[in-house]
Amino acid sequence: MNHQQDNDQRLTNLEIKASFSEDLLDQLNQIIIRQQQQIDTLIRELSHLRQSTPDASVGISRNLRDELPPHF
Repeated sequence: MNHQQDNDQRLTNLEIKASFSEDLLDQLNQIIIRQQQQIDTLIRELSHLRQSTPDASVGISRNLRDELPPHF
C-alpha cells in the first residue's frame, strides 16, 4: 500500500470512529434527558406525598418494629 492509500485508510477509519462517537453521544444525551424527566417526576410525586401525609410531629411517633407482623 502506498503512502496516499495508507493516509486515506487512516482518514476513513477516523471518520468511522467519529461517526460512532457522535451516535453514542446522541444516545447518551437522550438517556440523560429521559433520566432527568424521571427525576423531575419523582420529585413532584415525593412532594405530593409529603403534602398528603400527616405531619409526623403531630403526635404519633412511628417505630418500624411496632409495624412488623406478629410472626417476626
